[in-house]
Amino acid sequence: MGIPDTTPEKHAIGKSMKRREDPRFLQGKGRYLDDINLPGQLYMALVHSPYPHANILNIDSTEAMKVPGAVAVVTAKELNAHGVGRLPTFHGFDTQMVLADGKVLYQHQEVAAVFAETREAAYDAAELVEVEYEPLPAVVDPYHARTDEVIIRADREAQTNHIFEWEVGQEEEADRALAESAHVVRQHIKYQRVHAAPLETCGCIAEFDVMGRLNFYVTSQAPHVYRTALFLVTGIPEDKIRVIAPDIGGGFGNKVPVYPGYVCAIAGALVIGRPVKWIETRTENLSSSFARDYHMDIELGADAEGKITALKVNTVADHGAFDAAADPSKYPAGMFGIITGSYDVPQAYAKVDAYYTNKMPGGIAYRCSFRVTEAAYCIERAMDILADDLGMDPVELRRKNFLRPEQFPYASPLSFTYDSGDYEKTLDVALEKIGYADLLKEQAEKRARGELMGIGLSSFTEVTGAGPSKQFDILGIKMFDGAEIRIHPSGSGIIRTGSKSQGQGHETTWAQIVAEELGLDPQNFLVEEGDTDTSPYGLGTYASRSTPVAGGALALAARKIRDKARKIAAHLLEADEQDVEWKNYKFQVMGAPSQSVTMQQVAFAAYTNPGDNEPGLEATLYYDPPNMVFPHGTYVAVVDVDRETGEVKVRRFLAVDDCGTVINPMIVEGQIHGGLAEGFAIAFMQEIPYDEYGNNLATNFTEYLIPTSLETPKWETGSTVTPSPHHPIGAKSIGESPNVGSPAAFVNAVIDALSPLGVRHLDMPLTREKVWSAIREAEGQPV
Repeated sequence: MGIPDTTPEKHAIGKSMKRREDPRFLQGKGRYLDDINLPGQLYMALVHSPYPHANILNIDSTEAMKVPGAVAVVTAKELNAHGVGRLPTFHGFDTQMVLADGKVLYQHQEVAAVFAETREAAYDAAELVEVEYEPLPAVVDPYHARTDEVIIRADREAQTNHIFEWEVGQEEEADRALAESAHVVRQHIKYQRVHAAPLETCGCIAEFDVMGRLNFYVTSQAPHVYRTALFLVTGIPEDKIRVIAPDIGGGFGNKVPVYPGYVCAIAGALVIGRPVKWIETRTENLSSSFARDYHMDIELGADAEGKITALKVNTVADHGAFDAAADPSKYPAGMFGIITGSYDVPQAYAKVDAYYTNKMPGGIAYRCSFRVTEAAYCIERAMDILADDLGMDPVELRRKNFLRPEQFPYASPLSFTYDSGDYEKTLDVALEKIGYADLLKEQAEKRARGELMGIGLSSFTEVTGAGPSKQFDILGIKMFDGAEIRIHPSGSGIIRTGSKSQGQGHETTWAQIVAEELGLDPQNFLVEEGDTDTSPYGLGTYASRSTPVAGGALALAARKIRDKARKIAAHLLEADEQDVEWKNYKFQVMGAPSQSVTMQQVAFAAYTNPGDNEPGLEATLYYDPPNMVFPHGTYVAVVDVDRETGEVKVRRFLAVDDCGTVINPMIVEGQIHGGLAEGFAIAFMQEIPYDEYGNNLATNFTEYLIPTSLETPKWETGSTVTPSPHHPIGAKSIGESPNVGSPAAFVNAVIDALSPLGVRHLDMPLTREKVWSAIREAEGQPV
């Protein structure tokens, strides 16, 4: 008796297979952190500072402990006594106070943790913790910070607000080339402070079981890194720590760092001896971390025909009170060296200086805060400014300077080796789909009538897939990923990786990769992630690294299974293993295709009739990628600007992406739509501003805006495919591309609309008020 052969006729990759995880989400049956409750569980609330910079003179919890249900109040004093007063940031160069010790460094910094029988009692008690502060001058501008008039981090040996200087490229050669250039554009470009703002805020439950083992349920994009980080903070051996990440309601990088609340919950659970649950409020989420806040001064040179000669950029980065960026150790400014973008730039130099300010810890990810987003925005804005100065069509300027397909692999002057790409083809697809020639004609007609219509392009290149262990680590941990595959006798199986989906569709994508490699049905795989007790080690899901790294590990693990299966197939076919080939998703004897067995048949034999071969069919593999991958795209925005009100209407937006081999077109489409909505929000409505005193002015969704279906434009999409030559299946990535590429297209379109008035540049967000003011100023009218 054998297993019936139900192997699908077609392979699994490239199919718009419905997401296997969606039925439970659509029926409200996802299991998120706040759905989990443990017996005897306490709740925790945090006390936050109203001051951005102040000495703490006294903390009195007397009245708080009178609240019915209040159990304990913990401050830095108690944490220090247990040796958990500070935690390392993922950057590796800094440590962060868990609770403010002696003074607070930013508004909303955590000062005390309150534990109570109910969530309501915890918050009521937190309101009654009395903290006496002595306000200090606040430093809210990084340019002020670099004067060192006020030293923010007196705890550091170096008494300066300067955190690091990072540079790449040849400055002297870049300066010389710029001096010899026929045209040089110079522009200060700011990428404002924004926040990922996932709908599910961060949170955790800490529990020590009867054996003293920590079970830590947490909204984490990187469970294995959390386990190691908790060992570093608490000293609890890793075998005594189990990190479990349930379903996650969006992360976008916000759920990469280890937050002070996590350490407080663990400390509370250990000291009190009961499980502790903590869920962030929206204000806590928006005031705990941020992304971006780069101030970039770019110089871009060109010859008389518009051929780029050199690029130089100096950047001041505002990192807040703690350097909490989750960048690889060797890349304190992330992948900012990608700033030469899609272009053949002979000479280039980039420098980033980072400073502390009295703002929340920063530099974490938001759909790529390895600084690719900032770099892509800067070069794509500069290209449009250069085109305007030269009187050239920005399309033709880009076309003139694109890297050519025959230049790959391309060694950039800023130390990357691009893997593949056909930028001109992607541009041409975009121009044809958007109808560029007709749009130019329409624009000319509207301008003749005094109407403001803009067309904006962005032809960006991204770098993702961190990364090769020779270059990339977080806290010293190399950035490879593991995968485990177990095939059951029936041909179904279990897939486990060290990554963690936040809604990207891993349960579907991973099944398709393995099914493709083994010729099995992707519907018959269980995908498990997020439990450090069962999944192989991996660095998690962020910076668009899942498919380039974990996906590569899965493909190679599947091929490892296939190698073993070939031996069993040879036994079944009574042939020499060397005479058995994998063809058309079956093992067959070379030259005799009728003599074949499917993987399902081999799987059954692996447990019933393996011959002299090792029984069973499973494999574990760790994949160390040889290089990064470089997805790219061309985006086009078409806008109309109301001259009287400053309102911008995005009439059309087209995204043509090249993410290498596409595994599931429907999932890719969904990722693009989500990322474009975020890029739209950043371009037009999102910023976390501070007043001159250091007060955070965007701590809820009435101040920090999330676009709804009413504001979000209709997206048009297209694609080209240039597979990565070194990735096992040629895949690159897509999750962050739309957020990386779209802000420049939106802004370029608005500036193009305003260019007849002489407007050269506006910093994001392009609110109606900002655009209206620019129009009024350009027309010489009072603002």
